[in-house]
Amino acid sequence: MSDPIRLDKCVAALFACSRGQAQQYIEGGWVSVDGVVVEEPQALASAAQVSLAAEAVLAPAEPVTLLLHKPAGLPAVAAVALATAASRSELDLLPMRVLKRHFLRLNAPLPLEDAASGLLVLSQDGRVLRRLTEDANSIEQEYVVDVRGELRPYGMARLTQGLTYQERRLPPCKVSWQSEQRLRFAIKQVQPGQLRHMCSEVGLEVVGIRRLRVGRVSLGKLAPGHWRYLPAGERF
Repeated sequence: MSDPIRLDKCVAALFACSRGQAQQYIEGGWVSVDGVVVEEPQALASAAQVSLAAEAVLAPAEPVTLLLHKPAGLPAVAAVALATAASRSELDLLPMRVLKRHFLRLNAPLPLEDAASGLLVLSQDGRVLRRLTEDANSIEQEYVVDVRGELRPYGMARLTQGLTYQERRLPPCKVSWQSEQRLRFAIKQVQPGQLRHMCSEVGLEVVGIRRLRVGRVSLGKLAPGHWRYLPAGERF
């Protein structure tokens, strides 16, 4: 049996391609060593151990964006660790193969406060990251906020256009009752702690916060701790 060599070098020799193409095959999850998919070009293997999937496609690795339902009480930084192959939602019907590289260098450009739950965007895609940072103030977000207490007179009018937070006049927003103890906010430029402050200013105590939507992308029926891929045609 020949001595093991770098996997990309082995694939290049076996399948008559360049080292760069071999790396694309490997990082695309098309190469197996002893029947197990290996995505690291630097892994060691011998020719007899290596196989290439019949449906292999030679294409560069594209960055991905994941939509995660962050559970309440978990910091956004820690929530990134919930994104694993095992936690992909069964509702995600996108024909996307889960690869190890999809969980590397993920950023959360619009983090949720620790106590809140709901839609958290995790992305490797520079275009998405720029959209959710440079244009963040123009993107509407939708929240449902569970409250208790009694709304003060003119409270709804103040919520929509009459409050300040951290010495900043808040822009107008849309607020409506979803039930006797639940408010719906359609709002831009949301800062950590802002929704709690707004509610306290009109006599309401916040019990829970959940983000349902960022721009045109919604949480849908994702269960807490589960995620789905953002399809190429879905835009914020």
